[in-house]
Amino acid sequence: MAVYRFRVTFEDAEDVYREIDIQGKQTFEDLHRAIQEAIGFDNTKDASFFMSDDFWHRGTEIALNEPSYNEDDDEDDRNPKPKPRRMSKCKVVEFIDDPHQKILYVFDPKAHWTFLIELVKIVNEDSKINYPKCTKTVGAAPKQYKVVIAPPVEDDEFDDLGDDEPAKERVFQAEEEYDTDHVAGDVETEGTDEESEVAAADGESEAEEEGGADDADMSAFEAGGEEDF
Repeated sequence: MAVYRFRVTFEDAEDVYREIDIQGKQTFEDLHRAIQEAIGFDNTKDASFFMSDDFWHRGTEIALNEPSYNEDDDEDDRNPKPKPRRMSKCKVVEFIDDPHQKILYVFDPKAHWTFLIELVKIVNEDSKINYPKCTKTVGAAPKQYKVVIAPPVEDDEFDDLGDDEPAKERVFQAEEEYDTDHVAGDVETEGTDEESEVAAADGESEAEEEGGADDADMSAFEAGGEEDF
């Protein structure tokens, strides 16, 4: 049985590629899983192969999962698209008709990872090898998921952080310290006011006592004057 050696290259990183050997009797699903393992992706997304010409035009689609397809969509189309095939039911050998066969491989439709696959060699099968097998690795594969680091938040932006608990704690502590100082100031002020009121009351009492003494002296003087007269 012939073994096909495919070179799988990242479309956006031409210096990063893997070479994979696969038996002609194996399926495109086997090739799909071998590619995922070779590049270190998690293989949880949808994927499709597209048989291509030398200009990478998309031809027959070979999909991982059963695609949603409605025949009514092609009723008014003069050139209806062929229904996609299933990877698990398509053997590699059935789709190779060029010694330099080209295939487009699209993984994760949302992220749209695209790979250029080209048949580079047909080799003899080695009974000691478990196929498919990655035989060559060149370059580090890009990360499947990009990590986004949020910019640092300034202190004056805490009000816009919503449910950010650490920020809330810092703001609360700052307000609490301010309130404590404010209360301390109020206590000192109230103490001063109370002392002023007590001093004023004492002054009024002394004035009343002095006024009472003067009235008593005047009464005694008047009484004494009448007696002398």
